Amino acid sequence: MSEGTGRVADSTGNWVDSLAPVRLRPYLRLSRFDRPIGSWLLLLPCWWSTALAAGMVSDLHRLPRYLVLFFIGAFVMRGAGCSWNDISDRDLDARVERTRSRPIPSGQLSVRGAYAFLILQALIGLAVLLQLNRFAVFTGIASLAIVAIYPFMKRITYWPQIVLGLAFSWGALMGFAAVSAQLGAPAWLLYCGSIAWVIGYDTIYAHQDREDDALIGVKSTALLFGRHTRLALALFYALAVVLIAGALWTAAAGWPSVAGLVVFAGYLGWQVKKIDINDPALCQRLFYANRDAGFLLFAGLLLDAAYRSGVI
Repeated sequence: MSEGTGRVADSTGNWVDSLAPVRLRPYLRLSRFDRPIGSWLLLLPCWWSTALAAGMVSDLHRLPRYLVLFFIGAFVMRGAGCSWNDISDRDLDARVERTRSRPIPSGQLSVRGAYAFLILQALIGLAVLLQLNRFAVFTGIASLAIVAIYPFMKRITYWPQIVLGLAFSWGALMGFAAVSAQLGAPAWLLYCGSIAWVIGYDTIYAHQDREDDALIGVKSTALLFGRHTRLALALFYALAVVLIAGALWTAAAGWPSVAGLVVFAGYLGWQVKKIDINDPALCQRLFYANRDAGFLLFAGLLLDAAYRSGVI
């Protein structure tokens, strides 16, 4: 297969396929730049925590800089994480309908090329991280162990979504580390709430591969919950809302944050109501809806930070 013509089965008609230079397309597909939803979901807890922490100290002067740094860091580190995941899962991906067209199993990209691109992205991420204070740098580095083990969890446990939650929610700590160089109760409550959110939305995502995963022996909460997915989703989403509410309460957040959380909770409740685990297309749409839910919560936190800082 030509390295430029191959397309990923569940990502067609995107800017990478139509606009990116042909030689770069396999690398961009490897890092999921053709499907940035994961980057947004990784970024949002970073932005939540940064806005909440800025509101706590009533200072927005450094907030735009942190938001930009976290934006760049989230996109390149999600790309690095996907590169590592695909290197580790290349044999499994070749056996699943939705993933066999990914760059490595389809032959668009060699493992050696994937490793080189992984290192490049990690170095960019490190450069971004070094723009923060020392406490934030060490906090960020501490997440790498979780990222490294995640691809292997689906082989040994039905709860790989917990490990993904630990990794994808790390940004809920990073904003506090960057703004105030410490992690108090609001940070840990926000982190735990984000983990519950990730478990919920990634369970929805995993239902797209449920049958193939069962055939090849890969485990997930989608297989574990099965027909009880709606109940499990309701429980994890409710836990997410309660824990995030605890973070807002301990941070003395105001009504804009609460309003953002209410809308966020409404979006999650809508997903619980609509879920049909036998409809992969619907599962994908509900999974994507979490980006919008996260943005609405961020909007409330940002408005609250501006209000508490006297900007509005």
